Amino acid sequence: MAGLQKILIVLLVLFLILVALVFSLNNQMAVSLNFLVFETQPHGVAVWIIMSFVVGALIGVLITMLATFRTSVSRRNLEKRLARTEQALEKSRAENDRTL
Repeated sequence: MAGLQKILIVLLVLFLILVALVFSLNNQMAVSLNFLVFETQPHGVAVWIIMSFVVGALIGVLITMLATFRTSVSRRNLEKRLARTEQALEKSRAENDRTL
């Protein structure tokens, strides 16, 4: 099953590369982007669109990594609090058993 999944992923990646290649070949008109402070060199429309998708994907991965890191830190802190609380509960139960 894992081998089939890897093959499907490779085929999907190859298909996406093919679609990007066809898209870039059909959109070769050069345009420059004008920001407030500077203007870029002219590149094909497809280059700008593909670059924006890649930058967006990288930003998405970065945000996901940060959220995962925060979640793991929070989970570790909660596990430590739980362990301390369980120890206090066991100590309290032991003291109650001694008093009875």
